[in-house]
Amino acid sequence: MLTQRQLFLNHVAQTSETPLALEIEKAEGLYLYDSSGKKYMDLISGISVSNVGHRHPSVLKAIKDQLDKYMHLMVYGEYIQAPQVQLAKELTTHLPENLSSVYFVNSGSEAIEGAMKLAKRYTERTEIISFKNAYHGSTQGSLSVMGSEEFKNAYRPLLPDTKLIRFNCDEDLAGISGRTACVVVETIQGEAGAVVPAVDYLQKLKRTCEQKGALLVVDEIQCGFGRTGKLFAFEHYGITPDILCLAKGMGGGMPIGAFISSNEIMCSLTHDPILGHITTFGGHPVSCAASLATLRTLISENLIEQVEAKEKLFKELLVHPKIKSVNGKGLLLSVSFESYEVNKAIIDRCIEKGLITDWFLFNAHSMRIAPPLTISLDEIKWACSVILSSI
Repeated sequence: MLTQRQLFLNHVAQTSETPLALEIEKAEGLYLYDSSGKKYMDLISGISVSNVGHRHPSVLKAIKDQLDKYMHLMVYGEYIQAPQVQLAKELTTHLPENLSSVYFVNSGSEAIEGAMKLAKRYTERTEIISFKNAYHGSTQGSLSVMGSEEFKNAYRPLLPDTKLIRFNCDEDLAGISGRTACVVVETIQGEAGAVVPAVDYLQKLKRTCEQKGALLVVDEIQCGFGRTGKLFAFEHYGITPDILCLAKGMGGGMPIGAFISSNEIMCSLTHDPILGHITTFGGHPVSCAASLATLRTLISENLIEQVEAKEKLFKELLVHPKIKSVNGKGLLLSVSFESYEVNKAIIDRCIEKGLITDWFLFNAHSMRIAPPLTISLDEIKWACSVILSSI
């Protein structure tokens, strides 16, 4: 009889020739448990997804309560469904006044796709500008605004009328023009290695967009939902998006995303043509219930307020001659080493010792640190001791 590992390799489509292939049987809080019973600390939250930890009791309760009522009923936007309505209302109470209309989707890539369509429809322009080393997803549209030619070249032709500029480069802002429908920017560049914006860079970007009549689309798919020490990372930088994209940590482990804008802008999708953006499973009631519980948990358990102290402890402890720097903000950090080979060897040793981490797509010499926000100070100390001993 074939093992689960053999069935996985035979029948589950692979994304690389060397998958990690840990066979996980259970997850709880900060930890994963494999088929042999070995315990692993999840230092990457399934790539910034499990912000409140795995299987948080409040999230589980919300899911179970919703299962007892209904699951999928109808394509998005036709029925009034309490989980969608309550989540949209709660989200908008924590956002600037102009971000008042929420369109729920299934993932971050879908949120970007919807935001690009919305910007083109509202402005009646076609050019979309994004940034070098940006990651926005792998569907055709989101791939078109990805900032890595290595990942894009095999799939051309992609969307026309897209352009890349350099992050944190004031000079490149001159590339935004009266032809530009929108500029898509990560508040913090995730896959570039948790690259934070210069102090006033995002403000300059926002002003330039306003001057040229372009919309500013802010991608908080990886850095939103408390990861940086604010509910939304743009709150650190004195800007308000025209369109905000969310996913990953939004669902407490369930698949969900959203793009959010003003009622005026979002109304563009209702006419000429009608149903300007549609989705079957977007805003699934079970996912929305889980997301609402996640949002309330982040706030009620004061997890966001604790992020700054946890970031500080990581940076204090991760000191070693082979560590070149520790970058990022909040609990989205990158630990830089001399090369990918050095980094990969350390990551492999960490996993052997029960600590799961990895590298960044566009910054392979840096180690990712993005644990659930529920991580304790003692657990941070243990994680750092494993990293240092693995070096």
